[in-house]
Amino acid sequence: MQQGTRRIELLKVLLLSILCVVLLAVGFTGGVALDRTGILPGATVSEPSDISANVSILWEAWKLVQERYVDRAAVDPKNMTYGAIEGMLTSLGDMGHTRFLSPDDLRSEQEALAGRLEGIGAQLGMREGLPTIVAPIAGSPAQRAGLRSGDVIVRVDGKDVTDLTLQQIVNMIRGPAGTSVTLSVLQRGDSALTDFTIVRARVTVPNVTWTLLPGAQVAHVLVSQFGERTSDQLAAALKDAQSQGAKGVILDLRNDPGGLRDEAVLVGSQFLRDGNVLLEQDAQGRRTEFKVEKGGAAPDIPLVVLINEGTASAAEIVAGAIQDQRRGLLIGATTFGTGTVLSTFRLSDGSAIMLGIKEWLTPNGRQIWRQGITPDVAVTMPARAVPLIPNEIAGMTPAQLQASQDLQLLRALEEVSPVPVAR
Repeated sequence: MQQGTRRIELLKVLLLSILCVVLLAVGFTGGVALDRTGILPGATVSEPSDISANVSILWEAWKLVQERYVDRAAVDPKNMTYGAIEGMLTSLGDMGHTRFLSPDDLRSEQEALAGRLEGIGAQLGMREGLPTIVAPIAGSPAQRAGLRSGDVIVRVDGKDVTDLTLQQIVNMIRGPAGTSVTLSVLQRGDSALTDFTIVRARVTVPNVTWTLLPGAQVAHVLVSQFGERTSDQLAAALKDAQSQGAKGVILDLRNDPGGLRDEAVLVGSQFLRDGNVLLEQDAQGRRTEFKVEKGGAAPDIPLVVLINEGTASAAEIVAGAIQDQRRGLLIGATTFGTGTVLSTFRLSDGSAIMLGIKEWLTPNGRQIWRQGITPDVAVTMPARAVPLIPNEIAGMTPAQLQASQDLQLLRALEEVSPVPVAR
């Protein structure tokens, strides 16, 4: 019993630390709140008197499981602790954004932002309580297999996952390169599940790729995520495109899961001369302005922005800023609606909590969270159409491009092309 009592006390210290973060939002003084990667110390361990009564219920439940649960092999203190944290964060309702990361999960998150992934290459979120593909990464095994934004994952390798946490599902899908995983998916417009067997791979994610569209003086610039140095890559791409004769730009943010807030500010600044890129609002309603950085690479070139259901987070910041400033048309479908600013609080065992501590607003004060950004021109893609990426377009003729099913890209080309499009 002495060992069991010690475990309970250790859990109490850990969970009280976490509760201080969630309920009081302390522990990040002196840090910078970043979307997805601000690695900050956890809260100091103390027990606020106003939560001690509620926390005592947790100890009651813990003790019952520890002493009475029939499957003794399943009583794992670390798994129980992590599960309690995940449940607490899920109760906040910031599904797919605020979340708990084990030490391995945290390393994977940091690798993803650095452009290194091992798995199927798709971002997963929770929508209406169901595990949903937010965005397949351009050129990834997930995209090549035909997974699309909005697809609901029902089974992984035959196991129903609809009642599991997001992180549990991610852990089931993730795996070493060369191994395979079978996802049973409900795609939009379908009434039956479709099985996708996907071979995992080491996915290197280029943040920015581009090409001149065949038959037009228009650059198709795809931003796949807002990771490290995305803005530098974008500035170089825009300058290169204009030096090669581009007279217009289609900025493609479809299926972009977002990333670093500061990179969003710098990406938006490539196209804007002044004003704000976004506002951040805290729990007390105080707002902080994030202004355009001067010296953007393409402040005047004709611009259209492509968005869809997989456009999320930092990508929504850029789309909202361009729309509010009337810098260019937004074409496609309403975005995912991720609008909380995450800071990452590291816990003592190497795990972390990614906690939404503020909310993003567009420069005009419009809410992104749970609302998304609505396009100026709504264009629906055919049921099984996949957005084209620059590497695919580079080998096309004008006729092949016009015959493609990427209706959103074709509509954007009509809007931004300075001369009639060759067909």
